[in-house]
Amino acid sequence: MRFACPITLKSQRNGAILVSFPDVPKALTEGESEQEALSEAKDCLIGGLGGYISRGWAIPVPSEARGRPVVQLPPFVESKLALYAAMCEQGMSRAALAKRLGKRRAWTDQLLDLDGHSPAHSLLMTLPDE
Repeated sequence: MRFACPITLKSQRNGAILVSFPDVPKALTEGESEQEALSEAKDCLIGGLGGYISRGWAIPVPSEARGRPVVQLPPFVESKLALYAAMCEQGMSRAALAKRLGKRRAWTDQLLDLDGHSPAHSLLMTLPDE
């Protein structure tokens, strides 16, 4: 799963550059320059998608870039998103995943935490790229 999410950059009156994500509407960030705004975009997107997971919402499929800049997520975040998407497709809860893997529910919570490195992080880092 490659998650390259297009972004929109818009200059604000105060000189800041606003970054928005058409596919993740509540995720917004800004920077004092375009470079700073782009630097902040990845963390903002990870936080926004983490909110989708915590609410049990399906992860949106990124739209085509159509000339817009994109934010590419780190492989370990993409792996977690792929796992969560597969769980949603199968109607599997975190508790069911934990039971299937012989782990505690807290382990699956850490596994799906996009912001942090979980004990399962090393497992996800060994997954092959598509």
